[in-house]
Amino acid sequence: MPHRIALPKICIAIGVSTVDQLLAHARHEADAGETFLEFRLDYLPQPDHGVKAIRDFLQRYPQCTVLATCRRHQNHGKFNGSIEEQIGMLEAALDSGARAVDIEIESAEIAAPRLDALRGRSWLILSYHNYGGTPSLDAVLRRMMRVPADAYKLVSTARKPSDNYRVLSLARTHPRSPLVLLAMGEVGFPTRVLSTASGGLYTYAAPSSAEGTAAGQVSARMLRNLYRVEKFSKSAKVYGVIADPVRHSISPAVHNRAFQSRRIDSVYLPFLVHPPQLKDFFLLAEKLPIAGFSVTIPHKQKILRYLDIVDPLARRIGAVNTVWRKAGRWRGVNTDVQGVTGPLSRKIRLAKASVLVVGNGGAARGAAFALADAGARVSIVGRNPDRVRALAKACNAEALLREQLESRSFDAVIHATPLGMWPHTGECFFEDRIPAEIVFDLVYNPFETLLLARAASQRKIAVCGMEMFLEQAALQFETWTGESAPRAAMEKAAHEALGQHV
Repeated sequence: MPHRIALPKICIAIGVSTVDQLLAHARHEADAGETFLEFRLDYLPQPDHGVKAIRDFLQRYPQCTVLATCRRHQNHGKFNGSIEEQIGMLEAALDSGARAVDIEIESAEIAAPRLDALRGRSWLILSYHNYGGTPSLDAVLRRMMRVPADAYKLVSTARKPSDNYRVLSLARTHPRSPLVLLAMGEVGFPTRVLSTASGGLYTYAAPSSAEGTAAGQVSARMLRNLYRVEKFSKSAKVYGVIADPVRHSISPAVHNRAFQSRRIDSVYLPFLVHPPQLKDFFLLAEKLPIAGFSVTIPHKQKILRYLDIVDPLARRIGAVNTVWRKAGRWRGVNTDVQGVTGPLSRKIRLAKASVLVVGNGGAARGAAFALADAGARVSIVGRNPDRVRALAKACNAEALLREQLESRSFDAVIHATPLGMWPHTGECFFEDRIPAEIVFDLVYNPFETLLLARAASQRKIAVCGMEMFLEQAALQFETWTGESAPRAAMEKAAHEALGQHV
């Protein structure tokens, strides 16, 4: 039957306000090789003009599959007509060549008898959207399955990390039901990558040159090239980075390129984890399951309480940036240590060098302990004098107040705070003179921070955070996989992610 054509794994959702824009985006995607597109007819002031656009588009791109949607405003769409008019619009879309239609469960329950005609001609996809959170989806699916359809689409909003598992697990508990499973929002982004490997029919992407129709959508190019949604298998290992914020992280670009370079069946995802949600993240990590993950701001210190085994140096530092699971136990180590000492030791001899560490968080702790262990004379300054004194006492360093720096000079300064990190690129700890000949900024995004620019203007030796990032990332990869890190590929990916060319 015609509606039983196989649906591609990625659907480009196009929701724009004019027919010209709709066709321009659709043609752009088709020219790029995309073959599955959703036309949101309800976004148009005159949805029937979108119906004609389907015919015009398919005459030029007959290889494409169009999914027509005309969601009513009562259900977070933009169509103001009746349910009868809504179904009429979908029938007209089928007449124009669409091979799939999406109708929300609220309309379907009222007009169930009329849906048989749609189902006989196309893929009939029944959809449910929850913009407030993630309820009991088993109950929702039972409700939906009372209305016969070819596939059931359940979309919730992820408020906490474990919501991702609650959405994806439906495919495991209902393996014979054709499902489309996604969670909206940045917290729910992992579902967009993992849904098809978990058993979902397809996932949604935004057009490459327009906003998506739901929070968390990214381009098909990113799903296909960075996350390789069509390449990794159901048994692929899942890794990631936990942070808040996490959107700026280049770790997914670097580690996914590393897996690809070594032909390892794994995928690396960004997990937005707010500070109160660390425990909840471990629920997701256990159930998904996650094989390992990077830890960054603001979780490096609090993560220790959730680990079974912690490397002795990481325990002394009180911060972990690398976690993995072995024999069912969570283990933690701190690769930031080598990320600091490696690049700096190529500039100066660390033993007896005077080094100022700026900061008192997880990255600063790693730097201070690593330098002290290497025999350097360490001084520490930061915005929280009490925490600075506590850190200095712990690693036998000197605690300084900001005003004391005016009369001091050091061989090197290591900046280990978020100041200057994207998107707050106009911030810098040092307003004027930088009291060291070597300036090592652990911030890597942007590539050249305001601090490094000021260091260059003062004729200092500048060391960018990318050197530290790549060193610790390579050690993470080797810890997780037992294979040597493809350092050149990782460096290229990092620079591409930051818009740099090497």
